[in-house]
Amino acid sequence: MTGAVPDTLVAFAERLADESGAIVRRYFRSGFDVIDKPDRSPVTIADREAEAAMRRLIAEHHPQHGVIGEEHGEDRPDAEFVWVIDPIDGTKGFACGRPLFGTLIALCRNGTPVVGIVDHPALRERWVGATGRPTTFDGRPVRTRTGRTMAQAVLLASSPHMFKGAQQPAFDRVRQACRFVQYGSDCYHYGIVASGFGDIAIEASMGIYDYLAAVPVIEGAGGVATDWAGRTLTIRSGDTILAAGDAALHAAALALLNRANFSRQGPG
Repeated sequence: MTGAVPDTLVAFAERLADESGAIVRRYFRSGFDVIDKPDRSPVTIADREAEAAMRRLIAEHHPQHGVIGEEHGEDRPDAEFVWVIDPIDGTKGFACGRPLFGTLIALCRNGTPVVGIVDHPALRERWVGATGRPTTFDGRPVRTRTGRTMAQAVLLASSPHMFKGAQQPAFDRVRQACRFVQYGSDCYHYGIVASGFGDIAIEASMGIYDYLAAVPVIEGAGGVATDWAGRTLTIRSGDTILAAGDAALHAAALALLNRANFSRQGPG
C-alpha cells in the first residue's frame, strides 16, 4: 500500500467505531459496576464488551490482521496490519458520567499508524485521520491552528498527576511557557488540537492504545505528533506523546521538554 489509505479500510475503521459506540452509549450513565484491574486502573463491562465486539468484526472481515487491545491483550501483534484499540479512553470519566471519554482505533502497517479514529460516543463527535488524506471532523476537513508562539499556545493534558519523576519538571517547563493549560480532556484534546482550538497536547504514563490513533488525526490536520524525544510513534514506542499544531511549535515544546538533558550534554 502506497499513497492514500484505501477507502475500504477507512470505512471499516468507522464501522468499528459505530459498533463500539452503540455498546458504550447503552451503558453510559446506567449504574454499571466499576472493576479494579490488577494495576488498580478501572474497567467496566462496557470496555470489555465494546472491545470484544470490535475484535469479532476484525476476525470476520480481516482475519489476517493482528489486534492489540487494552482489555483483551494481543493477537498476532507482528502481522503486517495490526489494529490498536481502546474501547473507552477515560474510563474514570465514563464511570463518573462525564461525556469526554472516547474510543481510540488505530490501524498500523508494519508498526506505523496509517488510520486513526478519535470517537466520542456520548457527544457523537468523531475525528478521522488516514495517511494521504485530510483529517475530518464529522465528515468535514479540519486544520490545526498554526503560527502560534509558546506564549500564545493553549496546552492540554489529561491530568497534572500523570507525569512521573523527571517528566514532571519537563512538563512544567512547557506549562509555564504557555498561555494557559486545560486538564481532564482525556483523548478529546487530540481532536481539539486537530480542529485548531488548542495548540499542544502532552501525555505521559500512556500505553500505545492511548495515543496511536491520534497520530494520523493530528498529522492529517497539519500538525506533528512524536514522543518526547522527537521520535516517530509506532507500536514499539514508549509512554509519552507530544502533539502540536505545527512543526515550529512542536520544536519549541520539544526543546523545553528536553532542556535539562541538553544542559547535561553540553554544546554539540
